[in-house]
Amino acid sequence: MKFISGFSKLTKEEKIKWLESQINEGNLIDIKRFWHDDEQEQKVFDDFSENTISNFIFPYSIAPNFSIDNKIYSVPMVIEESSVVAAASKSAKFWLDKGGFNTKIVSTTKVGHVHFMYNGDKEKLSNFFNLNKVKFLDAVKDITKNMEKRGGGVKDIRLVDKTKALDNYYQLEASFETCDAMGANFINSVLEEFASCLNIFSKDYHSFNEQEKNIEVIMSILTNYTPECLVRVWVECPIQSLGSVDDSMSAYDFAHKFKRAVEIAKVDVNRAVTHNKGIFNGIDAVVLATGNDFRAIEACGHAYAAKDGQYRGLSNCHVSEDHFKFELEIPLALGTVGGLTSLHPMAKTSLKLLGQPSAQELMKIVACVGLAQNFGALRSLVTTGIQKGHMKMHLLNILNQLEANKQQIEMAKSHFENRTVSFSAVREFLEDNPIQ
Repeated sequence: MKFISGFSKLTKEEKIKWLESQINEGNLIDIKRFWHDDEQEQKVFDDFSENTISNFIFPYSIAPNFSIDNKIYSVPMVIEESSVVAAASKSAKFWLDKGGFNTKIVSTTKVGHVHFMYNGDKEKLSNFFNLNKVKFLDAVKDITKNMEKRGGGVKDIRLVDKTKALDNYYQLEASFETCDAMGANFINSVLEEFASCLNIFSKDYHSFNEQEKNIEVIMSILTNYTPECLVRVWVECPIQSLGSVDDSMSAYDFAHKFKRAVEIAKVDVNRAVTHNKGIFNGIDAVVLATGNDFRAIEACGHAYAAKDGQYRGLSNCHVSEDHFKFELEIPLALGTVGGLTSLHPMAKTSLKLLGQPSAQELMKIVACVGLAQNFGALRSLVTTGIQKGHMKMHLLNILNQLEANKQQIEMAKSHFENRTVSFSAVREFLEDNPIQ
């Protein structure tokens, strides 16, 4: 590719033509095929990002039969991994007659910081902050008044001394309640006003010398680490209700083997990463479907998994003499108003399918799908192994990749009903059963 100046100023057509001119192996596929038929709808997609030339399509699926706090949901999921929706659906059905999923919102607080440098007497800074705290809060009233009408706003602001980590480094840490909005823009606007006030108020503080008045604001930004925006979800039942997995494993044996698998993810980082990836298979799919920020959710979740200094599996399992309980506690900062949730047509559809949930209800739903996905994966791992079910679901992808026709696809489905699926096995089958 050659350097180009002014790429963003080109039309979509011009961008595509330039890209085609840079490819040595022929033209791009006709990416216009993926444009929306409705020009207005396409413009909505184009405006989501910069330099858009087409749309990238992912499967939009439904996982039915989720009983959450005695309410049934059909949950939308956006994901390309073939076995995820099937596993989530299977887990939802498994727990449907065993009490379903239970939930509790632990807290909904979000946080942001004004990061600044101050070279001076610590006690003076503390006195300055305590004297001006109310003035900081009053200064953002115009920004917070609408959020306050909905029951949200700034919960508190405090001075944090970080000088042990970095010389002269302090923070103004503000906590927020943003109701049904994810609230990033709201939080950042408040923080930037706090930063402006910090500079102004410090200049007028009589106890500061000239050096101390020269506070340097580095940046003002929310944090995506939201350990106080927390939801807990769980499933539980008598061990005997789990049923026999097969002739070789009783419900009791399954429960204890399952618990051991969860414990391994608590002590071994190699297993913990994959364990948590499985949880986020479910979580990300619903977060995407509802127009929320899966990158922020993942970053926060992985940080939370390492909160005690070692990265660990996020779920927990408790097995007593006759009772099984599987649970997940995870931070999820989600919104159901504003941003893509109000703009993306499929995100709006997703929220309708879920009954127009509040942000707290969406937290519960998303966490339950994560737990369901984790249960399904662990159930397979400690019984038949992960590949049997996964590769069955992957069979159609392999057949399409090898350009099988309809007849071959139907024959392959039948052939691999009770056989191990692998790329080489499918290829050999097609070679033995050529296109007629």
